[in-house]
Amino acid sequence: MQPVARTRIKICGLTRPEHVAAASNLGVDAVGFVCYESSPRFVPPERLAQLASEAAPFVTPVLLFVNAAPERIERALQAVPRALLQFHGDESASDCGRFGRAYLRAVPMAEGVDLLDWERRYPDAGALLADTPSAAFGGSGRAFDWSGLPGVEHRRRPLILAGGLDASNVGAAIRTVRPFGVDVSSGVEVERGIKSEALMRQFTAAVRAADGVS
Repeated sequence: MQPVARTRIKICGLTRPEHVAAASNLGVDAVGFVCYESSPRFVPPERLAQLASEAAPFVTPVLLFVNAAPERIERALQAVPRALLQFHGDESASDCGRFGRAYLRAVPMAEGVDLLDWERRYPDAGALLADTPSAAFGGSGRAFDWSGLPGVEHRRRPLILAGGLDASNVGAAIRTVRPFGVDVSSGVEVERGIKSEALMRQFTAAVRAADGVS
């Protein structure tokens, strides 16, 4: 793929309406809600619609699941009809694609993991999300070695970079990896599950600086 002119920004693990609204006002492209009960950023199904309603019209809600029952995913999609799906568990390509929605497939970048193999295994994924392996399936606050990722000229699917990103390192990440987008969670938090508008602003500013956008 060719490098993109503007790196897309996703803020994940949002749990409060005011932080969804703040992220939207900062011009992010996507807001993520964790539908995995074991996560400290878990959003109960009955709160999804309220949170997603704070996203601006051109900001995409993303629902994150880990080996969830199909009925649970369907209920969440009913609550947030315009959502994308994001899968972090053992879901196969058919599991991810059965809902007729665009989806992101997370790739835990452990030693020896081949991102291009995951591209072949999930040819219908809207994008692959390269993340640090974690028992919590995301939001670990730890970066992985970006040098293990294939160059942009070898990738065939959009790549979203996650794992330990914050305002201090996202510029270097963008210059090194040239991803389609970046995904941040713990890097804009004051405590687990609680975002900071100031840190979100710093993060988005760092991304735009890396892109050369004022």
